[in-house]
Amino acid sequence: MIHSRYYTELDKYNQLIKKKNKKSGFYNGIIDRYENPVLTRNHAPLIWRYDLDAERNPFFMERLGINAVMNSGAIEINNKFYLVARVEGNDRKSFFAVAESSSGIDEFQFWDYPVLLPDTCPEETNVYDMRLTKHQDGFIYGVFCSESKDTKSSDLSAAVAAAGIVRTKDLKTWERLDNLTTLHSPQQRNVVLHPEFVDGKYAFYTRPMDGFIETGNGGGIGFGLCENIAHAVIEEERIISRRVYHTLTEVKNGAGAVPIKGKKSWIHIAHGVRNTAAGLRYVLYVFATDLNDPSKVIAQPSGLFLAPLGMERVGDVSNVVFTNGAIARDNGEVYLYYASCDTRMHVATTTIDQLEDYAFHTPEDPLRSSECVLQRYRIIHDNLKLLEDKGEKGAVYENQLG
Repeated sequence: MIHSRYYTELDKYNQLIKKKNKKSGFYNGIIDRYENPVLTRNHAPLIWRYDLDAERNPFFMERLGINAVMNSGAIEINNKFYLVARVEGNDRKSFFAVAESSSGIDEFQFWDYPVLLPDTCPEETNVYDMRLTKHQDGFIYGVFCSESKDTKSSDLSAAVAAAGIVRTKDLKTWERLDNLTTLHSPQQRNVVLHPEFVDGKYAFYTRPMDGFIETGNGGGIGFGLCENIAHAVIEEERIISRRVYHTLTEVKNGAGAVPIKGKKSWIHIAHGVRNTAAGLRYVLYVFATDLNDPSKVIAQPSGLFLAPLGMERVGDVSNVVFTNGAIARDNGEVYLYYASCDTRMHVATTTIDQLEDYAFHTPEDPLRSSECVLQRYRIIHDNLKLLEDKGEKGAVYENQLG
């Protein structure tokens, strides 16, 4: 017999799923943000969390609770939006689950069953943060972090990160391939597969690391090629987006969503990390690479692209935004899916034209305060001249510099 409380909770769940989303009042001309998260722990189906049987569960307790939903890969298939989300149980273990929506901004609903990955790595403890690449070869690839205990360390929290690889054609049946091997990097996280062949080979964006948390000698986002995706081995990684002192990538950075093909570049939305008195702060930034040579950076606007605002700053790991999924539609619309504070998923929308305008016309970071303020003086000067030409007063005071 089904517990009567189930129907009360089901009504609340259905109201959440059907809740419409709308653009927030945020404006910067680059992206539109939305008022509501698109996925939260409460979007997890009741049949994942509760035993519905009244005899086995007389108090209708959560038996397998969900702590967070975050870091979703994203893909569009037949005009539907799909997120392969990282779902974290109350036991701290993560798994993947597919949620779909017709609009891309609301009414995301999880499929009944989570993804059941082939269990080919006995040492693997946790999996998370899958990037989805619709590749030129006809497959959809999922590249994710495969985490294992570091058996060489006596520290109970010491871990080893590798890039796991799966492929599918329908998000239902998954083939597990060998984990990525990078000859000169002990650990890998935030690895992204490029959607097209480069020189007839599979191209990866990597993040070489000496340890699970610390990058060590890893200088930033790498680029490497491999011959065989089923047994992927990268012999050489070239750093294309470097960590730089006193910038948002000072501590570490990593590839985010799969690169978006624009009219004159590949657009990359990555994450950068710096340290603060309140701990690590994760934000998103953008750079662009050459259409014919995606390892060649041709534009890198200064500063952050997206940072946590308001309630986005509150959660399991505060002051964090992270992306590993974006959808670029044939009409030029772009849907960026990002997590806040390792807790919930949001969407922001823009267009390819806006992203390329941002990438190519936002000034680069000159890396010194004195030069940064000169950048700002120049734009202020030009704006005041425009206002003056129109007969409008553009300043509170005049002749500030004498």
